[in-house]
Amino acid sequence: MDYLYIIIGVLLVVIIFGLISYFRIKKAVTNLTQEQFIEGYRKAQLIDVREPKEFAGGHILGARNIPQSQLRQRYKEIRSDKPVYLYDQNGARSGRVALFLKKKGYTQLYQLQGGFKQWTGKIKSKG
Repeated sequence: MDYLYIIIGVLLVVIIFGLISYFRIKKAVTNLTQEQFIEGYRKAQLIDVREPKEFAGGHILGARNIPQSQLRQRYKEIRSDKPVYLYDQNGARSGRVALFLKKKGYTQLYQLQGGFKQWTGKIKSKG
């Protein structure tokens, strides 16, 4: 019976942590549909936060690759005075990147809803 309380307690902590993360990300970044993303990304910094192999396999035309794994060392390559349009494969990593950038003082953060796998616009690939 004690194990049941421990399991329930752990589950509650995980759920609460998940909800807190969800709302922090939601507050840090604006989700954009593909149409909204297309309207603004040419006037912004377009950053693909996927790993280099994913980027090489295909990316949105005009995007720069700054992988999430290299962000702590490279975030200063991104200007804080211009809008930042982020995307990854499915939307999970770009939210975490936005949280990091928000802590560093970036305010104009946007992400592609659904990520690159939902993208139907122009792409560039090295293959």
